[in-house]
Amino acid sequence: MLKNDSDQLMLIINPISGTGTKKGVAGMVEQRFSALGFEVDVRITGGRGDATRLAREAVDKGYKGVLACGGDGTVNETATALCGSSTALGILPAGSGNGLARHLGIPVDVEAAIGIVAADNIVACDYGTVNDHPFFCTFGMGFDAAVSHRFARQSRRGLLSYVRSAVSEYLQFRPQTYTLSANGKILTEKAFLVAVCNASQWGNNAYIAPQASITDGLLDIILVHSGSPIDAAVMGMDIFTGFINKNTMVHCFRAPAAVIYRSAPGEAHIDGEPMMLDNILDIKCRHGKLQVYAPETDDTFTPIVTPVRGMLRDAKITLSHLFQTIVKH
Repeated sequence: MLKNDSDQLMLIINPISGTGTKKGVAGMVEQRFSALGFEVDVRITGGRGDATRLAREAVDKGYKGVLACGGDGTVNETATALCGSSTALGILPAGSGNGLARHLGIPVDVEAAIGIVAADNIVACDYGTVNDHPFFCTFGMGFDAAVSHRFARQSRRGLLSYVRSAVSEYLQFRPQTYTLSANGKILTEKAFLVAVCNASQWGNNAYIAPQASITDGLLDIILVHSGSPIDAAVMGMDIFTGFINKNTMVHCFRAPAAVIYRSAPGEAHIDGEPMMLDNILDIKCRHGKLQVYAPETDDTFTPIVTPVRGMLRDAKITLSHLFQTIVKH
């Protein structure tokens, strides 16, 4: 693991990510870390690419860590600049899905997540690249990419808005044919979606690759075939209970690298952010190249148990925030 003894931290806040306010975050971070002897450089993003630019500045100045307060897009932009450096990523989840934070066991509560960074436990994590674009949670094509593009056009964020986007897209989506080259083999399949996963979930406790590890040097590649509406409903339940790898509509395997071919350039998503990519996708796992503040947890996944535990944690945090709001008023 790369060592960094700097007493400088940067806090990057995306003020428009997710559904909640970021008010008070800077004050909490400054109070917590000034007591530990750190100086905190607070920055606010104003548009796409700002987090990468700011985090790169922190790397150039030798900062110990960069704390990203926002959603998976903000985390992706920040982490992109930190890859291969000794500057660690701190995640203060404040987005709609928070997939990477959930996989790492980081509480989806900013104040509790600050405590994870303060504990100073740093893990050397993998990340993936597709045509040299980094992804830290998932990269996808097909249905989930189409949903990401539709969701990005919605005026409202959050789980309900995402579900509406998914249902609308499902009614009109048609499977596509993909050819995959990985582990010395070539496979051609017609698939509803292809997900390449560094971490276990899309976010919101939706486990597309429940057994994925972020430290094993491998990517979990998931091909989901099309089926009837009943098949789709069962698939949805399997995603939220952790049984998707047992579903007969799913083909799962692991590889350190892969090349995926499709008929034409088109829609894709990287960590939930919609983008357009080429028809040839060169995918690689970059082993242990990102330093991340994370809790010391047993990451063994147990179907039903792990998802329910995550949902209960979310409910507890939501109720706590609701109670605090009621008390303030």
